Amino acid sequence: MSGTASSPATRSPGGTSAAARPPLALCAASFVSTFDRFAVTPMLLLIALDMRAPLAATVAAASGYFLAYGLSQAAWGVLSDRYGRVRIMRATLLGAAAAGLVSAVVPSLGALVAARVVAGACFGAVVPTALTYVGDTVPVARRQRALSELMGLMALGTALATAAGGVLADLLHWRAVFAAPAVLALACSLALRGLPEPERAAVGGMRQHFTAVLRNRWALLVFGLAFVEGGALLGTMTFLASALQSGGVEAAVAGIATAAYGIGVWLFSLLLRKAFSGRPVWLLITIGGVQMCAGYALVSLRVDVGTVVITTLLLGGGWSFMHSSLQTWATSVAPSARGTAVSFFAAALFCGSAVASALGGLLVERGQYALLFAATTALAVALTAVATLAHRRYEAGQR
Repeated sequence: MSGTASSPATRSPGGTSAAARPPLALCAASFVSTFDRFAVTPMLLLIALDMRAPLAATVAAASGYFLAYGLSQAAWGVLSDRYGRVRIMRATLLGAAAAGLVSAVVPSLGALVAARVVAGACFGAVVPTALTYVGDTVPVARRQRALSELMGLMALGTALATAAGGVLADLLHWRAVFAAPAVLALACSLALRGLPEPERAAVGGMRQHFTAVLRNRWALLVFGLAFVEGGALLGTMTFLASALQSGGVEAAVAGIATAAYGIGVWLFSLLLRKAFSGRPVWLLITIGGVQMCAGYALVSLRVDVGTVVITTLLLGGGWSFMHSSLQTWATSVAPSARGTAVSFFAAALFCGSAVASALGGLLVERGQYALLFAATTALAVALTAVATLAHRRYEAGQR
């Protein structure tokens, strides 16, 4: 351990008062990780056609990535608590760079899926460890603002990934879209060399890390909410581009339409910081949930470029309001093992998205997009109600 801080969330790495803005190198690494995660969305149909494989089988390149991204989180969280946030991010970015380059040259769908699984497992360390770094260095009163700023930059990665993914795949080849973040991941690993390690609260060993989290009933509830949110938001959102393409829309146009999600995250994150700072967290959860419900209800009725743009903007708002609130909650429920808690949260989120994308693939193979989006709307309604009521109860118990 690098040392014990009496109040790690209020100290900066250098021991001075914490800054409210995440470091640039941390933002860049989070951007690249997000870009890589979302770039595949508008390319699924192109990959299926190029490799002469069924769309449902090609979806494994996305769902396998999400599953590996999620399942690796617990290990990365424990390792970052024990060995340091920056050290883990640098090592995993190198692994992600290698897996990304392999993804760009493999000859078969099976090999591609395997390479994407490795890339997902490696990139899986970056964002939750970056969030934990913010939790270590920014006071809780200013933490959601700092997390929102980090999410805004990640939203840019999302927007560019979904837009550029389709465009580059059309103009060059889908393989080029996997190569670009691989090169950037290598650059980020080098850039993180100058970032100091923050102080971390002392927790004895691996067993103590897990015990501190898994015996916390509020932490378990937050993980459950994250699993459902991952399925409702990220898992189903994977199919918005293919829903457009199934109606004859080109991959580049479908990618640009779904890029509105990143714009929505950025705009609503800005609105959250400017107009909703200090508002009750349960209210933010409700606002985000209503946006998710409205977005999926819209595309369950009609899928075209206009409705997909509106839906992805609303989903960006759902992510900004609901997800940032759940994420901030996750950084606070088990402060003695914050890295482990945040990694479990992220694991639940992306395991939920992997399950939803795998199940959704069965429906979209039959062209049942309306049924998929309607079922997701119902799931989002339940998620919003439970998360809102649970956080109100949590806040009452903290007073």
